[in-house]
Amino acid sequence: MLKIYGVYRSRATRPLWLIEELGLPFEHIPVIQAYRLDDASVDSAPVNTRSPEFLSVNPMGSIPSMDDDGFVLHESLAITLYLARKHGGEIAPKTIEEEAQMVQWSLFAATSVETAALTIQSSSASTDEGKAAIEAAARTLARPFDVLEKHLAEDGFMVGKRFTVADINVAEIVRYARSHAALFDGRPALKAWYDGCVARPAYQAMWAKRNAEPA
Repeated sequence: MLKIYGVYRSRATRPLWLIEELGLPFEHIPVIQAYRLDDASVDSAPVNTRSPEFLSVNPMGSIPSMDDDGFVLHESLAITLYLARKHGGEIAPKTIEEEAQMVQWSLFAATSVETAALTIQSSSASTDEGKAAIEAAARTLARPFDVLEKHLAEDGFMVGKRFTVADINVAEIVRYARSHAALFDGRPALKAWYDGCVARPAYQAMWAKRNAEPA
């Protein structure tokens, strides 16, 4: 059976959302990040990213990881692309060109969006330092968000003019910047696309499970 290692409050949301879209049976193994625990090494600690049983699955100690009947894979974007390709349907690439485009947009989000977007998510707007960090991150995101706006205004989705795994991968990274409304209000196509992605029943089901986990 397909196994996904990682709590919902992590990048595991990406494959877990895809699994909801595909309706796949799976076993969820909620490995928590060690940094969230007071002492990850004590016997009473839950299974975490430093636990020997998880390090035997992923020596890097990062989540999520996947075990698909013995095929072990790490990195959330790789997992989603693999599962989409394996199970097919509208969410998967239909041609080698679409597959390449899905990889391209996933890597674009990871390299050009994620770091600055995470800064926005993790910085406090109630301090001068936090405000400065958020504004600097927003300036960094202006160019990649303009690229997304132009593309989405023309195509509506990331690839193939339909909802695919590429939309999951990009939306889950764009989400980190969602609290900075100005980045979206001036980009109506990006805002409409993002709002449509997170309104999907599969996303809502995933998000409810995430909210049910301890913060």
